[in-house]
Amino acid sequence: MSTEIILGLMMLLLLFAALINGTVGIYLPKRLIAILACSVVFAAFGLSLLLFFNFEAAEKITLFTILKIRETSINASFYLDALSIWMTMIITGVGALIHLFSTAYITEKEDYYKFFTYLNLFVFSMLLLVLGSNYFMLFFGWEGVGICSFLLIGFNYSDPETGFANSMAARKAFIMNRIGDVGLLVALFLLINQFGTLEYTDIYKIVSAKDFTVSATFITSLTLTLFFAATGKSAQIPLLTWLPDAMAGPTPVSALIHAATMVTAGIFLIIRSNYLFELAPLTKDIIVYIGLLTSLYGAFSALRQNDIKKVLAYSTVSQLGLMFVALGTGAYTVALFHVTTHAFFKALLFLCAGSVIHALHHEQDIRNMGGLKKYLKITHITFLVGTLAISGFPLMSGFFSKDEILASAWSYNPVVFALLIAVITMTSIYMFRLYFLVFHGTVKIDKDTQHHLKENPISMTLPLMLLAILSVFGGIINLPGLIFHGSAHWFDKYLTKGTEGLSAIHPHHPEASFTWALMIAASALTIGILLWAYNTYARQMKTALPDAELKGWQKISASKLYLDEIYNFVFVIPIDRLATYSYKSFEVGILIRSLRVFPKVFGFMGNVVAKLQQGFLSSYIFWMLIGLICFIGYSIIILQFWN
Repeated sequence: MSTEIILGLMMLLLLFAALINGTVGIYLPKRLIAILACSVVFAAFGLSLLLFFNFEAAEKITLFTILKIRETSINASFYLDALSIWMTMIITGVGALIHLFSTAYITEKEDYYKFFTYLNLFVFSMLLLVLGSNYFMLFFGWEGVGICSFLLIGFNYSDPETGFANSMAARKAFIMNRIGDVGLLVALFLLINQFGTLEYTDIYKIVSAKDFTVSATFITSLTLTLFFAATGKSAQIPLLTWLPDAMAGPTPVSALIHAATMVTAGIFLIIRSNYLFELAPLTKDIIVYIGLLTSLYGAFSALRQNDIKKVLAYSTVSQLGLMFVALGTGAYTVALFHVTTHAFFKALLFLCAGSVIHALHHEQDIRNMGGLKKYLKITHITFLVGTLAISGFPLMSGFFSKDEILASAWSYNPVVFALLIAVITMTSIYMFRLYFLVFHGTVKIDKDTQHHLKENPISMTLPLMLLAILSVFGGIINLPGLIFHGSAHWFDKYLTKGTEGLSAIHPHHPEASFTWALMIAASALTIGILLWAYNTYARQMKTALPDAELKGWQKISASKLYLDEIYNFVFVIPIDRLATYSYKSFEVGILIRSLRVFPKVFGFMGNVVAKLQQGFLSSYIFWMLIGLICFIGYSIIILQFWN
């Protein structure tokens, strides 16, 4: 099967399922809707595996020309290389498991078809984003992901209790992403102005030419606008507050957005544009420190959250910050390695949280949980696997990818390295706290709920088991060379040989002795925190305190450093007041009053003219004569003027 046919089938199947469910889904049974929506995503994953195993060299497939102005043409085309194929496998693989989980999680008949329509369109948009051969195609998928996320986050807008909050969360995500999109639009115009094209390969050829020269101001401006766009989609400072609020959506949506799809779009953008960022050292430094601050903020905020999904949301913010630190140090393959492992264990953790919420009839407060391990055995074991993986437990997937980021940070700046150690320490603390409070200790749910509490159906637990396996063994794709000499850094080699611009493996690679020390220290730290958390929350039965009893740093952590309140005071309130003032002074004071005056003026003029209509023929002849004289006089004056 040719590459064109595989790619065409992958995209058309997703569109077909979305079209059928979106138009006639309301008349179809739920089982048929679920089978159609899930089968096309699993088929897309199978097709992506075909692309992966048959990949030999980068290939560009052009469908048609969208716009051509002089020498500049914008094409609807796809580009298959190691990076795009790998991202396709992550999106379709994790997306397929989330689709399967959703078949049992979403139960509302009237909205069932809508949900799967949005999910299919979301996956289609993500594939368009990563498979496009130019920045225009990326932008098209970028916006498609934005509108689908808006629809999915606010999916429960009609809920009588939470509908308004859900709608506001969706609007917040939409607006903050649109702010970031301005950066991408500006970058597109800068690229066209400088290079005359938006094609990745053409820009790379120009940039890599020996005689290429460009001003530092331009390349810094270009890369900063691209990075600003990335901060919107990938939730970095300053555009990060939408991501925790996106928890208003159903849990499968949280898994889809926070794991392997939307939030990784900004990281993909920078990796795809790596040859531009390599020319802008100032921008790379900014990326490091923005990522570091974001990671610290997310980890600190997660320490005292009591909503099970909010803990994982701020964890995602923190993990994304780690990836941006890797990008800023030039370790692009390391960043994508952590994107991959994070996709496994974060999707697992969110789906496990959804399994708990579903079993407890939509209870999300961990203060009302506890002792669930004897009721939800599969969910308990898989959640533990995800917790160990994200905490960097020895030989788990997160252990290898986090150590790679730490090694890059050490070579870049020891202070950055030390602060990342603090981030990883906080990650272990809040994740083990979450695990023990939910699954250990005394049971806090009521007797009636306990009586009916049981493990969820296989359609929900099977994705958990598969993701747990990937969370354990996912790190083997990029094993370090200290032990595994023959298969060391396979992922790095795969990417650098098949992706334009990624020519350096580990630009900052520490000595073997330091790597050994780092692995041992990280392992000891994680195990130590695990033992402390077990003693604190499982043996001593310490529980999460009510918000009113929190003091000092705990209160600040629970309040997320008051960032939402600061944004509200600095941006939301002034804009709201300006809008209110403009409405009262301009719209009501000028526009509406003007609209009321115009009918009165024309009515008065009509009354005046009406008095001239007397019904006498002599009067009509008189006014015709006056009009004729005026017309002749006007014509004579005009002729004299032109002569």
